[in-house]
Amino acid sequence: MTAEKRPPCHRLDEVADAAVRAFRTLPAMPQDAPPQGREKARRTAHRVTTDPDTVERDLIKLVLTLVELLRQLMERQALHRVDAGDLTEEQEERLGTTLMILHSRMIELCARYDLSMEDLNLDLGPLGSLLPPPE
Repeated sequence: MTAEKRPPCHRLDEVADAAVRAFRTLPAMPQDAPPQGREKARRTAHRVTTDPDTVERDLIKLVLTLVELLRQLMERQALHRVDAGDLTEEQEERLGTTLMILHSRMIELCARYDLSMEDLNLDLGPLGSLLPPPE
């Protein structure tokens, strides 16, 4: 049996088959897109362009963005726990110190790779920016 003719036996197989069908319908290159006629033109998939000279910096930027997002989420969770009275005074102090150290390390890493904290705030198009504005 070929991969296309076999019945999906697991949910993951169904998802994989759907992904294969979806990728077959996407044009690989802009020139592969159907010509634009009077009908509404179908938008081609956005392709990532990479520059070998900036791959390391771009990867660091992505990793630091994820770490900053997690740091901010942890900070908010800590504030909720402090407001709810779930932590002892010692735990609050230790948590605050840890978050301050993490923030200073983030600033150091950004400086090392010539990034600012604002550079980590990715634009998600119609969804807005990834990180909330600084307070």
